[in-house]
Amino acid sequence: MDQDTQAQTVTVTGTGWAEAVPDLMLVSVGIECSAASVAEAYAASGEALAAVGSVLRSRGVSPSDLRSTGLTVRADLAWRDGEGQKLVGYVASASLTVRLRDIGSAAATISEAVGAAGDVVRLNNLQLILSDESAVRAEARDAAWQDALRTAEQYAALASASLGRVLSVTDQHPPVGPVPLAGLQRASAIEGPAVEPGANRVEAAVSVTWELRH
Repeated sequence: MDQDTQAQTVTVTGTGWAEAVPDLMLVSVGIECSAASVAEAYAASGEALAAVGSVLRSRGVSPSDLRSTGLTVRADLAWRDGEGQKLVGYVASASLTVRLRDIGSAAATISEAVGAAGDVVRLNNLQLILSDESAVRAEARDAAWQDALRTAEQYAALASASLGRVLSVTDQHPPVGPVPLAGLQRASAIEGPAVEPGANRVEAAVSVTWELRH
């Protein structure tokens, strides 16, 4: 609290949050193929990735929601007693980032896509997000404002004063905490794990300075 004789003010920071069920799933699918030559490994990874992409498109995934995110070919080295490190082949890796907009059918879509390429497929990552968090962020800001107002009113009362004009408002950026992961509930072996979307939390913080009136 500023006790300056010219202008007495109170400055507080309020925090708030709001939650919403995510409506977009981001999935990273990886391919890793081994072969005796670079060309064979490269071709095998391309075929496997094409098979995965074909299944995804057949299940209604838009081409704009598919993105190739990596392609590497490396030597596959193994240690052999008495011989040291030897070249045994090559490994080609590729990955595909997918946006799934139908959370309800996401588990079945992922299962079919993974099955299309067999054991060379790797499921690297799964993330559930909000495609548009503007509305829930506005709710979080409302909660942060109310929190700041309640605190400022308490301080004003303790100082035998009341709140006057708002002199400044500063939008703060609260530290990013751990993002809640979706629950995975085991379904049938054919369908794979069912996805429980849970809820995503959006946080907000605001610093406000009020004039104090006596």
